[in-house]
Amino acid sequence: MNSALTFDFAPLAPWPLLLACAAAALLLTCLGLWRRARGTLLRAAVAVLAITTLANPVARKEDRSTLPDIAVVVVDESPSQGIAERQRQTEQAEALLREKLGATENLEVRVVKAGKAAAETADRDEGTRLFSALTLALSDLPRHRLAGSILVTDGQVHDMPAEIAAAQDVTGAPVHVLLTGRPDERDRRLVVRNAPTFGMINQELNVTLRIDDTGAAPDEMAELRFRQQDLGERVLQVPIGRDVTVPFKLSRADRSLLEFEVPPIPGELTPLNNRVALSVNGVRDRLRVLLVTGEVHAGERVWRNLLKADPNVDLVHFTILRPPDKQDGTPIRELSLIAFPIRELFEIKLNEFDLIIFDRYRRRGILPTAYYENIARYVQRGGAFLEVSGPAYATPLSIYRTPVSEVLPGRPNGTMRTEPFTPQLSAIGKRHPVTAGLPGSVGENGQPNWSRWFRVVNVDLTRGNSVLESPNREPLLVLDRIEKGRVAQFYSDHIWLWSRGYEGGGPQGELLRRLAHWLMKEPDLEEEALRAEAKGGRLEVERRSLTERKEAVTVIRPDGSETKLMLEEQGNGIASGRLPVELPGIYRVRDGERETVATMGAVNPREFSDPRATPAVLKPLADASHGSVRWLRDGMPDIRMVDKPTRSAVREQAGRNWIGLYRQNDYVVTGLTLTPLVLPLAMLTALLLGMLLMWRRESR
Repeated sequence: MNSALTFDFAPLAPWPLLLACAAAALLLTCLGLWRRARGTLLRAAVAVLAITTLANPVARKEDRSTLPDIAVVVVDESPSQGIAERQRQTEQAEALLREKLGATENLEVRVVKAGKAAAETADRDEGTRLFSALTLALSDLPRHRLAGSILVTDGQVHDMPAEIAAAQDVTGAPVHVLLTGRPDERDRRLVVRNAPTFGMINQELNVTLRIDDTGAAPDEMAELRFRQQDLGERVLQVPIGRDVTVPFKLSRADRSLLEFEVPPIPGELTPLNNRVALSVNGVRDRLRVLLVTGEVHAGERVWRNLLKADPNVDLVHFTILRPPDKQDGTPIRELSLIAFPIRELFEIKLNEFDLIIFDRYRRRGILPTAYYENIARYVQRGGAFLEVSGPAYATPLSIYRTPVSEVLPGRPNGTMRTEPFTPQLSAIGKRHPVTAGLPGSVGENGQPNWSRWFRVVNVDLTRGNSVLESPNREPLLVLDRIEKGRVAQFYSDHIWLWSRGYEGGGPQGELLRRLAHWLMKEPDLEEEALRAEAKGGRLEVERRSLTERKEAVTVIRPDGSETKLMLEEQGNGIASGRLPVELPGIYRVRDGERETVATMGAVNPREFSDPRATPAVLKPLADASHGSVRWLRDGMPDIRMVDKPTRSAVREQAGRNWIGLYRQNDYVVTGLTLTPLVLPLAMLTALLLGMLLMWRRESR
């Protein structure tokens, strides 16, 4: 608490009137002096005395309470601050600033943490928003109390205004920058210049990349590792500092992950920006399906209707109406049937089909043995084959008695059951993505709410997974993998009863849709799969398996550190877990057998586009505010309180080993006393005496 004495006026008349009177008195005085009139000076003295009395000068005494100045410290906690020794430098600088500023008399300290993305914005590529944090901290702070701002950062700030004048208007006091890191840092980084987000399957696509290296020699080459999901790794030698185009092809629909990596170099700042992961969605041009119906039957149109309903399917359908053994004497000229182009379908164009379906097909001498061998090789090389068995499968006319048996999982034992039964999911079927969670699979009594079937061909399974079965555990639908291909086999042809709504029907459409997609190797229907996705500040991991597994998965962060994540069973063969994540980059997840990756943030995050510490971004702001920029590796500067600069003292806000903050000397008035300097009675007496003297002098 202190006091201050000042002088002021409490006029008894409006100031415009007093000023007008003073001007008139001055004019008359000048006129009197020019004409040498008697009593001019005495009249001037009386006018001054009258005007002074009306102005009423007073002595103002203020009781003042001093307000502390405010210093703002902004600490950068962005991911790049975790590189090398920067985090240690930042923590030490913050502790010393709190100590030194806290010990400064009449100074309040506000520390603001900035640069760490919130969970809801973790996926956005906003970089380090240090200036926004400073602006927010100053928004409720009186500028006439701001002593200055101190920024502890590596200098990589991505929200600086384009105009430094605008930035200075926001701060209004010295901005000092304390830089972490070193001025001689070297870093190698991988930059994606152009990448597709989707592409057609089996068509060549290109990714354009560049390796930037601040310390590389001219024409130096580097090793680029390219990993494509499910297709292994390629190693390329590419030049540094020039755009490189890497071709690739997508082998499946849905999302495919591409990883690119360059090995770190000695003394490199960080390897976090040496890797990038891209997600490219594969799109099928059109799905080509060959459907061969061995004989006309009630469920023939089930498969045709399903496939024709999809505009992305090119369906080639043949129904064998007139086998070679049918001899009824009909003249050839009266037949309107199309010859079955077996050579074109099963030799020339077989590999152009994505899926082959045999519906109640039986051996009738139409296909030579070599063509059955072609079908088996087609599956082994990656094709998809679906066989819907009819009664003939249990007879000597069974397709199992051909070379196709190499890829069929069920060997007929020659018997068939024709009693009514309700299909149900097997233990594996409850976890397999083709059948897990099918509508109506669990009714009120625990049994499926599906209509009955009336026929099943009995088989002995040699391999594969039975996902649909009868109450007597007789397989109804078996799925199997044969080398690179896939096979599905129905041992009943009565699924058409579901499509007709018999006894309420069943999930025929959903089951067949999933089955077709599984045969087409859709990633979402893989029975053994590990998936990970980073979003909202969390890493979400999902594992699908046909067996319940208790072991945890290993999560490898972008900085190389590892952590264990235990997954919880969610039902239908799915186990999932969540892990909070903050660091942008590539997260790798392993469960011992499978591995997947997830990317947090953008492909080329601004935070690591150039992680080298630099004074270039913030130096214009520091210079404009009469602040300074210095490296923490040179030591922590002293802090001094200085008066606000004048035009001749703008260089006095920082020195070789010290930085200055303004001494604002702000205060609030807690008491006010006004003392008049003119006594009204005395002034009235003086005015009367002056007028009397003026009358006496002029009356002579």
